[in-house]
Amino acid sequence: MVRLLLPLTHALTYTRWLHLLVGAIVPFVCAMVYPGLSSPSPGDWVLIAVLPVPLVLAVAMVPSARRAEGLQARLMLFPGPLARVRSDEEPGVSAAPSASWSDRARTAVWMVLRLETGLVTALVTGQLMALSLSLAGAAAGDPGFADPLMRVSGGSWGYVLLAPVPVLALVAVAAGAGALMAQAARRLLGPSLKERLSALEERTERLLEGNRIARELHDTLGHALTLAVVQAGAARAAADPEFTDRALETIEETGRAALEDLERVLAGLRETGRPLGSRPALDEAGRLLESARSSGARVDAEVTGPLEKLPGPVSREAYRMLQEALTNVLRHAGPVRVGVRIAVEEAWLRLEVRNPLAEAASAAGVGGGSGLRGIRERATLLGGEARAGQDGSEWLLHVDLPLR
Repeated sequence: MVRLLLPLTHALTYTRWLHLLVGAIVPFVCAMVYPGLSSPSPGDWVLIAVLPVPLVLAVAMVPSARRAEGLQARLMLFPGPLARVRSDEEPGVSAAPSASWSDRARTAVWMVLRLETGLVTALVTGQLMALSLSLAGAAAGDPGFADPLMRVSGGSWGYVLLAPVPVLALVAVAAGAGALMAQAARRLLGPSLKERLSALEERTERLLEGNRIARELHDTLGHALTLAVVQAGAARAAADPEFTDRALETIEETGRAALEDLERVLAGLRETGRPLGSRPALDEAGRLLESARSSGARVDAEVTGPLEKLPGPVSREAYRMLQEALTNVLRHAGPVRVGVRIAVEEAWLRLEVRNPLAEAASAAGVGGGSGLRGIRERATLLGGEARAGQDGSEWLLHVDLPLR
């Protein structure tokens, strides 16, 4: 019994009821013109239901009609802050104008359905309210209530008990009809295929941007922290003031560059509108090589081809790949001999980084940590390929990036 009375306490029941009654305005206005509302016959009611349909279909062809209907449905058919109903679901109703004939057709079906359902709801509301008022009048001793079919035993107390029944039935009808119209709204006013694809593309872009920012922070901060740890350890082991000064200078330069990169990434997240600092490119690879050398690694570099003529995206991503590769070497193998080869060919940029395969490096490499995964993701986004694995007694990272 309590569950049956719950719709009475929900604001949603009454907003949906109002939405249904608003749909009856058009047929009632048309009925005032023809055939009139003075004692209409059943045939007149059929005419009242049919006459407005061509007008509604014409309005549905206007693109903005779908937007108006979608906004009304969102506002009145689905739970809002005033409704005592929790709903974690999205309404699933679009508020965009019609973009195709399919959208117009679905809008037309919705508007006709809303018109006819609203008319029926208005008639049922009128009849049940009139019945409830008649029963209330009989309970008060109104002699005008003399319908033999409604006479009950018990006198006025019987009518007092019956008077609320039509109202409760009306609320139940309104709640059920409102729920059905909400389902119909999702089907007929829901996002079109184009809108769903657009939303999916937008979500994909957000995910890709989040991954890009995560890679930027991982590469920048990971490289800086790794160099700082290696330099500090080497300076303590060397116990040489001159070497310690060089190590501190390298830590300072690397930390400053990392802070600049961090500020650039955070500025993009804040969307301040100011121009972001330029990202380092592969023609600045010398800075990475010198940082690795200052950490004790013996770097043998071979560079062929004009690095400054590389396409911007390829050059910037290749810089990050080289940075991550050198960071992995220092982190897992320490200050060992590192071979770096950068070759700019006619259609490809080829990058190789190799180092002796120590046990720690092997364990780290086989696991395929986030650093190697980030390198592979960068290469894939550019249409290239990154491979990492054991090559004899060495660990080899090989990257091929297309230039066209």
